[in-house]
Amino acid sequence: MAGLKYLTGFGNEFASEDPRCPGSLPEGQNSPQVCPYGLYAEQLSGSAFTCPRATNKRSWLYRILPSVRHKPFTPINCGNLSENWNEVEPDPNQLRWMPFTVTKASEKKVDFVSGLHTICGAGDSKSRSGIAVHIYTCNTSMINRSYKCNLYVSVPQKGEILITTEFGKMMVEPNEICVIQQGMRFSVDVFGETRGYILEVYGAHFELPDLGPIGANGLANPRDFQIPVAWFEERTVASGYTIINKYQGKLFSCQQDFSPFNVVAWHGNYTPYKYNLENFMVINCVAFDHADPSIFTVLTAKSTRPGVAIADFVIFPPRWGVADRTFRPPYYHRNCMSEFMGLIKGHYEAKEEGFQPGGASLHSIMTPHGPDFDCFEKNSTAELKPERVAEGTMAFMFESSFSMAVTKWGLETCQRLDKSYYKCWEPLKSHFNPNWRPSSPIV
Repeated sequence: MAGLKYLTGFGNEFASEDPRCPGSLPEGQNSPQVCPYGLYAEQLSGSAFTCPRATNKRSWLYRILPSVRHKPFTPINCGNLSENWNEVEPDPNQLRWMPFTVTKASEKKVDFVSGLHTICGAGDSKSRSGIAVHIYTCNTSMINRSYKCNLYVSVPQKGEILITTEFGKMMVEPNEICVIQQGMRFSVDVFGETRGYILEVYGAHFELPDLGPIGANGLANPRDFQIPVAWFEERTVASGYTIINKYQGKLFSCQQDFSPFNVVAWHGNYTPYKYNLENFMVINCVAFDHADPSIFTVLTAKSTRPGVAIADFVIFPPRWGVADRTFRPPYYHRNCMSEFMGLIKGHYEAKEEGFQPGGASLHSIMTPHGPDFDCFEKNSTAELKPERVAEGTMAFMFESSFSMAVTKWGLETCQRLDKSYYKCWEPLKSHFNPNWRPSSPIV
């Protein structure tokens, strides 16, 4: 959207006011007896008051009316959103989904909230410990509706989305991501058939991963994150504005007669933000062997165990492959973490056929996975010269220490499960040669 402006940085103390109301941010204090322009002061806390300063998250919003002015919440149908991880029997198999279907607007109008489908997850939002993975497929904008939920990472795959938040507007395109923090109200406008992925985290904040010996720079650099600038609308909705609230795994709605996007100014460090994946500074092996995928971590939501994440957001971006004496694609693997993968565009290097943009895969804890037959045979004999890897491609992974269960929608209702997935490994054959010597070729 032409003309949208952003602040830059990650976790900074930001301040913004709509230029239509200069001086709307109070000077020298947070909650004056009378706010400029007759606004209400409202604090949005993303952490406990007594969290250490380095991890304390909060913002002050100066709004035309406070968010408390609404009718009572009542339950509404959850559609295909779920937090029931026991509705079907566990499935330890390798799972892959074909691209998820987007309903045509001529058949049925579906907005962002109506088009949310939970595919897998674990844990419990009541105890604020867990995650959920959703697919969104929609074809129409949210009209006089906003949504509030847990921490969301949105990964658009098809179609750009215009996200209006209490902090301002963000245009998010495929190959970008956006993060909406817990408790923030937002609305989504679309411009045609739209599809994407969402990682929901119940009780943690995303951080940039520690760089350790990499040094001060690299991976996702803080300066490349973009935060919306203040924008407000003073709009009365006689027919009622609907606020949708995801609470303890269920959906509730209430009515109010004004837009919730009435924040004239704000300051703080608890904000929504977006990031362009093309800005990721890739670290890779330049001598031999295949480095672990943790070198591609964009964001991490840490658990209380050092080095173990509730969730990591990892990408597999275009890069150079130069490793010598090495099988360069991802290795065969069994992992103590769950790996949910999606493909934004292009062809994933370990499975160039079958894994398609708009589809997904899930390799659960200790479920074997790795390159398919064609990939192994090709790369076991390939000439090892410098080459571009994943050119025109962007795959990503939601990796979690939780053992994720698949929903009934994911296993049955969506009818996109590729039941032949296991066959991509069936042609793998034994190359074992008991008479092998260092000069013997692999046959």
